[in-house]
Amino acid sequence: MKTTSTFKKKTTIKKVVLAYSGGLDTSVILKWLQDEYDCEVITFTADIGQGEELAPAKKKAEKFGIKKIYIDDLREEFVRDFVFPMFRANTVYEGEYLLGTSIARPLIAKRMIEIAKKEKADAISHGATGKGNDQVRFELGAYALMPNIKVIAPWREWNLLSRDKLLAYADQHGIPVDYKKRKGEAPFSMDANLLHISYEGGVLEDPNREPPADGMWRLTAPLEKTPNKPEVVELEFSKGDLCAINGKTMKAHELLIKLNALGGKHGIGRLDLVENRYVGMKSRGCYETPGGTILLRAHRAIESLTLDREVAHLKDDLMPRYASAIYNGYWWSPERIAMQTLIDHTQSVVNGTVRLKLYKGTVTVIGRSSKNSLFDARISTFDDDGGAYNQADAGGFIKLNALRMRIAATKRR
Repeated sequence: MKTTSTFKKKTTIKKVVLAYSGGLDTSVILKWLQDEYDCEVITFTADIGQGEELAPAKKKAEKFGIKKIYIDDLREEFVRDFVFPMFRANTVYEGEYLLGTSIARPLIAKRMIEIAKKEKADAISHGATGKGNDQVRFELGAYALMPNIKVIAPWREWNLLSRDKLLAYADQHGIPVDYKKRKGEAPFSMDANLLHISYEGGVLEDPNREPPADGMWRLTAPLEKTPNKPEVVELEFSKGDLCAINGKTMKAHELLIKLNALGGKHGIGRLDLVENRYVGMKSRGCYETPGGTILLRAHRAIESLTLDREVAHLKDDLMPRYASAIYNGYWWSPERIAMQTLIDHTQSVVNGTVRLKLYKGTVTVIGRSSKNSLFDARISTFDDDGGAYNQADAGGFIKLNALRMRIAATKRR
């Protein structure tokens, strides 16, 4: 099966770095790049906690003569340098989505460019479709880090636009295909990392259809099977980042793994969302983010105790724009970096502990403490404050703030 490429006519590619999972799509892409561009392919597989065995991907690549195969454990970097900075901003897209897929893409783009520079590659390639957000995220990141890099996006070039065509190409070229893929038994597509699992496509393309009970929700227990007693957990923060759980200090990715286990046990972090993609269409996705759901609640709790009111409100004002920057692929943009600088500056005082109760899909804050606390019980008490706060001052404060409304009301008479 011969496919045509207009890109090949414009430029000659000698070496390309392929973001490679070893699945059907990227396995076909590997062979397609060899056929269409007659180039050397370097595969890059990122371990960001997707929970899959990576050895088969290496074997598949070797089968097609790939000499340089990168399989990198990026779990710690992913959580420390991408997930945690995002959570310092309390980032939520369109009110609900914790951006588990979005935040992984700039790291993958970064590593692809590092490999491309090291190997003196002409181009990079990815398996994102021409309908989704990931193509934008990968490529914006690549261009920001290596402006003249060439990008090959097969889904925007080839005519293998159906599962049957992909399978036929795989059969023609001896590419191993998972039995379930061949039989069409995968009712949706999945993307997993340490922060979440996403489920899209297939039966989920009907936004009115309930997600299937089988195959989905692999991180979180159904509520009817969660413990009947709540569990109390204590999270400790240092400069806005989680640093310990129940008094035990761990690496960033180990902390998130622990939070995922705790949240999953109690059915925390499921989301069924219709979102607005950057390319313009609406898309239905289901997400599991157990650890992230707990982390967000705890981070907001410690900030409520330690951040100045106007600083906290400024962060809340910026957050939707910061979230859109990540969702749309602008992690490496100057505006995201500028917002991050401000956000990180605010986090110097975000230190302390938060106690939470996990129960039947809910996360409830039951206590918080910090050496940087701005809470003053002498002033806020409903009891006698011993003169710490003069309640009579409030009258003038209210009249001054009402002045413009009083003047307007007078003019309307």
